[in-house]
Amino acid sequence: MGVTWQKLGRVYVARGERAWAQTHAYCPTPVALGDGRVRVLCAFLDDQKVGRLGWVDVDEHDPTRVLAVAERPALDVGAPGAFDDSGVTPLSAVRLADGTLRLYYAGWQLGTRVRYFLFTGVAESTDGGESFRRVSEAPVLDRSDGELHVRTGGHVRRDGERWRMWYAGGSDWVGSDAGAKPRYALRHLASDDGLRWGAHGEVCLEPEGDDELGFGRPCVLADGDRMRMWYSVRTLSKGYRLGYAESADGLAWERRDGEAGLDVSATGWDSEMACLSCLLPTAHATYLFYNGNNYGETGFGVAVAEEL
Repeated sequence: MGVTWQKLGRVYVARGERAWAQTHAYCPTPVALGDGRVRVLCAFLDDQKVGRLGWVDVDEHDPTRVLAVAERPALDVGAPGAFDDSGVTPLSAVRLADGTLRLYYAGWQLGTRVRYFLFTGVAESTDGGESFRRVSEAPVLDRSDGELHVRTGGHVRRDGERWRMWYAGGSDWVGSDAGAKPRYALRHLASDDGLRWGAHGEVCLEPEGDDELGFGRPCVLADGDRMRMWYSVRTLSKGYRLGYAESADGLAWERRDGEAGLDVSATGWDSEMACLSCLLPTAHATYLFYNGNNYGETGFGVAVAEEL
């Protein structure tokens, strides 16, 4: 069985309060700070649609209650010509043994023959996510054969002595030049240190039919002898919806999209899309933070698990 989620409501959307944060609150990535606060890392867009990393602090007991919002970017765009010179988007945060917060993020770079490239970088924070410093100015997931344009959207977790990542990778585009959209599979990689990854990920899920484009922003939850994954199914007809799958080994996944437990609302900020989710288990409850319409233009909201 999947899970039943109760929507608690929209939490935050940028409304032009700062020059670097004119719109959106994209790809919410929650981190428990240990003092009753949850820091939700997200990307805010400026008037040129360039994303920078910021954060929204919420109450762990009531995650719809906003406590503070970043005054300045926690991570700015990269240097001209770098893989992340046109935007950064948070993907997955892992707390290291010494308390350092390691962030895996998507770097955006605009293209000419294709619209953009998306690869994965790493930055670290020693102040709880107030600010981040790049581990490298080059991506840790760079282009490779079969994954020429997209290697991103990864969920990273420790699994014993190794690191594992589930991510989106591909080279194909669907549609005309102006409106073309990438097509990508959900893939898996393992690493000894979380920084050096292989060039070719093992395919876990591939798009089905002509309508599906791919699977974005997976989030994996270990549950006894099974692994449970929520991800965003991207289609031409509906944009994004949440999907769900289960696996015994993290490699062979059984799709059960009807058990994701959260769909679009009849009206309002998440009536057209529900996507880019990230789970946060706490001592009080398990929360799911997610974006709504138009890829986070209407901000992010939160739901609580009624039954896992």
